[in-house]
Amino acid sequence: MIYYKIDILEELKKKGYSPSRIHKEHLLSDQTVQSIREKKNISLATLNKICIMLKVQPGDLIEVVPTNDEILKYY
Repeated sequence: MIYYKIDILEELKKKGYSPSRIHKEHLLSDQTVQSIREKKNISLATLNKICIMLKVQPGDLIEVVPTNDEILKYY
């Protein structure tokens, strides 16, 4: 399962991307922001956009930690 390593919205805020700016400039959809808040999956296109905004690589934002079911099925 993929998990967020950092609080993405907090990091965006530190880089000057406040929630109001994100909304006003249509940088991310409201649904995407909600998905990030709820630690749900986002698309690769969104991940790409966030990486560019934060000037980081995907591995800086997410990590793969297999669940017990995934370990049993794939290992």
